[in-house]
Amino acid sequence: MNSASDLHADLARAIAESSLLRGDFTLRSGKKSRYYLDKYQFTTRPGILRGLGRMLAERIRELEKDQGWRVDRLAGAELGGIPLVTVAALQTDIPCLFVRNAKKDYGTARQLEGRLERGERVIFVEDVATTAGQALEAVAVLREAGAEVLAVIATVDRLEGARENVESAGLIFESLFTVRDLGISA
Repeated sequence: MNSASDLHADLARAIAESSLLRGDFTLRSGKKSRYYLDKYQFTTRPGILRGLGRMLAERIRELEKDQGWRVDRLAGAELGGIPLVTVAALQTDIPCLFVRNAKKDYGTARQLEGRLERGERVIFVEDVATTAGQALEAVAVLREAGAEVLAVIATVDRLEGARENVESAGLIFESLFTVRDLGISA
């Protein structure tokens, strides 16, 4: 995997080969689908994660340059977003945050793990985005904690409304891949 376009094509193929399932599925959004991308089949493979880390880092740096931003933190939601935000943090040297689905009822009773100072700028890293419901729930947690959330970067956009929903929340939406890149047609 040498050039950026080679990396993109190789990763698209690897993600599709490792995670595409056909059948009848109900998605988190409640939508029915004839296919499912099992994110754990690509977020648990070191070779794919390395490439995704490189691509995420490039996209984050491009956004910083194009928008004139300085990103203070990256964030990802449990469980699928954790390996992605971790590998992005390793590639960019930007600290990361983990957003739980709900506050834990023991110990610190936090929903947000990691250090966040009020006003810090955050990019949220998502795994597979359909309507971006989970991403927007996590963004709300981050905003409540004082973050200035700038953008959502999805690994795969299913092209079913995520972009529109994220942009209507006042955020930039980016994706590394769409289902078309993976050779998937509904």
